[in-house]
Amino acid sequence: MESPTHILGISAWYHDSAAALLKDGVILAAAQEERFSRKKHDAGFPANAVSYVLEEGAVSLDAVTAIVFYDKPFLKFERLLETYHAFAPQGLKSFLTSMPVWIREKIFMRSMLEKALRELLPGGRALPPIFFSEHHLSHAASAFFPSPFERAAILTVDGVGEWATTSIARGDGNSITSFNEIHFPHSLGLLYSAFTAYCGFKVNSGEYKLMGLAPYGNPGAEQTRSFEQKILDEMIDIREDGSYVLNMSYFNYPVGLRMYDEARWIKLFGIDPRKAESGDVPQEYMNMAMAIQRVTEKVVSRLAVTACERADSDDLCLAGGVALNCVANGKLLQSGRFRNIWIQPASGDAGGALGAALAYWHIGLNKERAPDAGDSMRGAYLGPSFAQDEILRVCKRFHAPVRVMPEEKALVRTVADLLAGGNVVGWFQGRMEYGPRALGNRSILADPRNPEMQKRLNLKIKFREGFRPFAPSVPEEDASTYFDLRDPSPYMLLTAPVTEAARNPAPEGYDALPLWDRLYFCRSSLPSVTHVDYSARVQTISPRTNPRYLALALAFKERHGCAVLVNTSFNVRGEPVVCSPTDAYLCFMRTGMDYLVMGDVLLSKADQPPLPEEYVRQGAHELD
Repeated sequence: MESPTHILGISAWYHDSAAALLKDGVILAAAQEERFSRKKHDAGFPANAVSYVLEEGAVSLDAVTAIVFYDKPFLKFERLLETYHAFAPQGLKSFLTSMPVWIREKIFMRSMLEKALRELLPGGRALPPIFFSEHHLSHAASAFFPSPFERAAILTVDGVGEWATTSIARGDGNSITSFNEIHFPHSLGLLYSAFTAYCGFKVNSGEYKLMGLAPYGNPGAEQTRSFEQKILDEMIDIREDGSYVLNMSYFNYPVGLRMYDEARWIKLFGIDPRKAESGDVPQEYMNMAMAIQRVTEKVVSRLAVTACERADSDDLCLAGGVALNCVANGKLLQSGRFRNIWIQPASGDAGGALGAALAYWHIGLNKERAPDAGDSMRGAYLGPSFAQDEILRVCKRFHAPVRVMPEEKALVRTVADLLAGGNVVGWFQGRMEYGPRALGNRSILADPRNPEMQKRLNLKIKFREGFRPFAPSVPEEDASTYFDLRDPSPYMLLTAPVTEAARNPAPEGYDALPLWDRLYFCRSSLPSVTHVDYSARVQTISPRTNPRYLALALAFKERHGCAVLVNTSFNVRGEPVVCSPTDAYLCFMRTGMDYLVMGDVLLSKADQPPLPEEYVRQGAHELD
């Protein structure tokens, strides 16, 4: 009997390191290193994630057929050298800082990989062969190969890989044909990141905040229109096919230590950069966020149309960091131009680990592909799960009183009633999600009808900015009752308007009201998930991928007349989503959550003893 083919994909040493494992082309497991190390956006070698996926796949490292890294470091080094040469003498300080690291470490990536992998393979056993996939091919493979399409257009957009920042391709069977690329330094992702930095948020993590801030801009304000026009006139030249060129005199990121040329931006926009993470956000930065969001949507829309024309397909696959812009994705869907859209749930660099493995299986080994009727991502539930005895052992360690409820119907009815009573519930079930979104297995849940819930969740649970929106989860069959959404949205990567029937009419002059007046106006019958522009980032729940989460939503509908739940990731600001029962219990105890459900175990905050001092000081990863 022929041995199975196991392929290990790895992304590392930039941000969001991850590992993924295939067995004969089937995705067995995938996870980000940050979930184990508890370091947000961990860029180190994903030793914990590799160990996990191998354990999940019941295979030793030396029995793996091939290891595939998600990009090609020599091409990155070439880009670095050519960029410094092109911009010389500008960027000398950055050059002197980065070159020693590259020469000492990154240029010899194969040696670094081999050294890190050997630490996971004691006894001198031989490593499997190591291969390298191009960055945007990894993104494209992660977008197309798990999709339900036999043939589709592929659009990948991010900051930068080796040279490419944007690519258009066609997926057909087990092949990917590249048509066009836009190369560094011209990058839509880095343009968006520059505005993220200018508005006072952190690059590579604050882009979500900028997207969430954009709807607070005043669409009718002269300043908003002026900002958008200045971006189009001065910063980016967008062609009819969506290709673009940036005016690099406004940007320092190719060789500098800052994203933008501060003096030129101040002169162009007439406002100073906002101090990083400073309190309230003045209206001009909301208007700026709206302007760059509109420009981004314009580029993405034109690129998507061109991709479908070139691929001769009305089905579209998306990946790359910009594909996490759910507002732009929602506009694509609402345009009606595309028959179907499928977005890789781990669209950022973490997903490159999976894409690299899939590229090697289908392209490198020329293995045929049989598209799944839904998709082959298994709902993105590809991380570790924990048995009941492991959960109870953690509870015992913390002397935590528990109520065990093995009968699922009784459990979901009890939780539904707790939610309807205004309680916030940590919901820890099954396998952890792969990608940035919590999809009902590592989630914090609440009642979306409660007008105070957005404020409470942001300030008392998540400890983050009060303007940040929350997402609704809704059974697929009920989605159209609440949202103008024609297709399922299983991965929370699409925004959709709240239906007219659910809306409350906005007061006169609504768009010009101060942020907090708009934020706390009760916009709909689902105020905690309806953003200021009457949109919501929807997750539809499928019986195929998460029957227990569906059972909870249906119990909430049956008992309280609403099929929608507030779903936010089970973490606090600055920390990764929880992975283990220890992570979940500590997060529960350190926040204003009222109840925690782990598997069949229900815990009430009111019954819990205080955390011992050593646990207050230490992180969860130091305890397991």
